[in-house]
Amino acid sequence: MISIRKRTYEILDIGKKQDRLSRIIDIFLVVLISLNVLSVILETLPSLSATDRAYFKTFETFSVVIFTIEYLARVWSSIESDPSNKHSPFMARVRYMLTPMALIDLVVILPFYLSMFFTIDLRFMRVLRLLRVFKLTRYSSSMSLLLQVLHRESKPIAAALFVLFMLIIVAASLTYFAEHDAQPEAFSSIPAAMWWAIVTMTTVGYGDVIPVTIFGKMLAAVISIMSLGIVALPAGILASGFNEALSQRRRAYEKMVDQVLQDGYVDDYEHKALNKMRESLGITAEEAAHIMHTNLSRKQEQALDLDVQNLRREIEAVKHDRCPHCHHTVHWLERRKDRASDLEKEE
Repeated sequence: MISIRKRTYEILDIGKKQDRLSRIIDIFLVVLISLNVLSVILETLPSLSATDRAYFKTFETFSVVIFTIEYLARVWSSIESDPSNKHSPFMARVRYMLTPMALIDLVVILPFYLSMFFTIDLRFMRVLRLLRVFKLTRYSSSMSLLLQVLHRESKPIAAALFVLFMLIIVAASLTYFAEHDAQPEAFSSIPAAMWWAIVTMTTVGYGDVIPVTIFGKMLAAVISIMSLGIVALPAGILASGFNEALSQRRRAYEKMVDQVLQDGYVDDYEHKALNKMRESLGITAEEAAHIMHTNLSRKQEQALDLDVQNLRREIEAVKHDRCPHCHHTVHWLERRKDRASDLEKEE
C-alpha cells in the first residue's frame, strides 16, 4: 500500500493529469498564486487600500497559511524524489530546500513571519510578495523551457551582455567628452551620459538628451548603426536556444515513439507512458499525433521495402537455380522429374 509521504509527493511534485486530486490541487494553487499577484497590484490603488485594507490582510494571511502548508509538505515528501536513497532523509530535505523553486517558496512566505518580530518596510514586503508569480513556473512547461534555455545559453548570453556593457561605456565616455562643453547639464558626467547611450543603443531614443556638436552627431550615428546588431545578439541567442530545446524535446519523444512501435502495436501501458512523456515535454496532442503517424508510416514503408527486397532476392535466386534461403544450387527440372517418378511408383 502506498505511503502517505509518497502520495503527498505524487500530488505536489508530479502533477499527473490522470490523478484527479493532483490536478485539483494544482489548479487551486495556480489560481491562488494568480490572485495573490492581483491582490498586490490592486493594493497599490489608494482607493482600495484605504477602504479594503482588512480584506487584503485576511486574504494575505489565508494565502500564507496555504503556502506554508505546501512548503512544509514539499520538504517532508522530498525524500521520495530519491528512490535510490543515496542521501539520508535529512540531507535529502536540505538538498531540496536549496533548489531554486524551494527557495522561492520560502522567500514568498518569510516576510509575513518576519513582520511579526521585526519592523519591515511594507514596500519591501510587496516586492517579495510579487515573487509569488515565479511559483507559476512549476506548473508551466513553457517557463521551465525558458529557464532551461537560459541555463544552457548562459555563457553566450553573458558574453553578449559583456560586449554590450563595454560598448555602452565606450559610447558614454566618447559622447561625454564630445558634448560636455556644449551641454554641461545633459552630459554632466560619464554616468549621466550612460542614459543617452542606453536609450540610443536600444533604439528607444526618448529625445530628452541629444548631441548637438558635429562630432557628437557623427558618434551617435555610428553607435546607432553598431548597436543594431549588438543589442539583437541576446535575442538571437535565446531564439536559437529555444529552437534547439524544442527540437531536442521532439527528438526525445520521437525516439520513445520509435521504441514503442518496434512491435507495431501500442498497448495501454505504452499509451499512458507516451502521454506522460508528452505532458512533461510540453508537446501538444496534435503534434504528438503527427509524430506517431509519421513514425508509423515510416515503419510501414520500411517493412514494405524489406518485403520487396526479399521478393527480388527470391526471384533472382530462382533465375540462377539457387535456393533463396540457403543459396545452394537447385536443379528444379530434375527435382520435378524425380517427384513425378515417385508419384508413378506410388500409384
